[in-house]
Amino acid sequence: MIGLIGVKWMNCQSCLIEKLRFEIIVDGEENLLLLPNVVDYLNRRNLSVNINRNRIMLDEAGVRDFLDFCNDHMDPERIYFRIDQEEVKPISEATHILNMQWIDDVIKKELITCYFQPIVNAQEDIYAYEILSRFHKEDGTMLYPNEVFTAAKERGRLYALDRLCRMTAVRYSARLNKKAFINFIPTSIYSPEFCLKSTVSLANKLGIDPSFFVFEVVETEKVEDLNHLKEILAYYKEKGFQYALDDVGEGYSTIELLSDLTPHFMKLDMKYVQGVAKDAKKQQVANKFLQKALEIGSVPLAEGVEAREDFEWLNNIGYELFQGYLFGKPSPDPKC
Repeated sequence: MIGLIGVKWMNCQSCLIEKLRFEIIVDGEENLLLLPNVVDYLNRRNLSVNINRNRIMLDEAGVRDFLDFCNDHMDPERIYFRIDQEEVKPISEATHILNMQWIDDVIKKELITCYFQPIVNAQEDIYAYEILSRFHKEDGTMLYPNEVFTAAKERGRLYALDRLCRMTAVRYSARLNKKAFINFIPTSIYSPEFCLKSTVSLANKLGIDPSFFVFEVVETEKVEDLNHLKEILAYYKEKGFQYALDDVGEGYSTIELLSDLTPHFMKLDMKYVQGVAKDAKKQQVANKFLQKALEIGSVPLAEGVEAREDFEWLNNIGYELFQGYLFGKPSPDPKC
């Protein structure tokens, strides 16, 4: 098998929800002998198919028919596929992606709403809100966020979903007179200037002071290209927005990462927050990142606070902002 590794490139599928095109890669002598029969069969069914040597381009309807034939007459272990120049996968995983087609409707029909979770200061006054995306089916049934983002990633819709969440959160922030923390996934952004200009334009159109927005990096541990992340954060900063690092902790967000990115806000991972009042190891981590945050001029924020004793301990050592069920769960309406 040759030529399975492609180069990632910017494709309109990332921005628009169009029909997926699957590149099927056929390997193995017996499979290749059957390939003309497969193409003839698909053509007779008036399905969109293009072939180039051992590769077939199909839409989803064609893939479903191909899978039926493949499982009955070919060796599936020698057949692969990919979508939009993404990673090559065994054909056995294609059914999983086909079954996640529902995510396209969630994005196209904007089946999304936002909830607000308060972020408070040391006096427990509301300083800001984190705006959290919530998704639902057309009948109103709620969908779990993790389920939605997993489906989007599998179908190559992560950028489109991330953009929908950002734009919706910006619209909802118009209801606030506080800062709005808005999540974004840096690995979904190809070019800051290209991918984020619509977010910036909407904020300007709504007349919201850019300093009211704090864009929060999620999946920090999955960011392999630090320079690309720096470009994104520099773009936000240039436009007058602030940014935060989420889930900071000993596991992956190192002291060096904080120094490199110098975020306006540092959010300590909840696993170092919950139970910190009685856990010496968690106290050590909390103290270490607090000192680094203060050194680089980043506001230290503890997230996931549920127990008052943890809040009091973190407050006493110098954490300035707090978020968690102790102060309020995510709600469709912000607290006054």
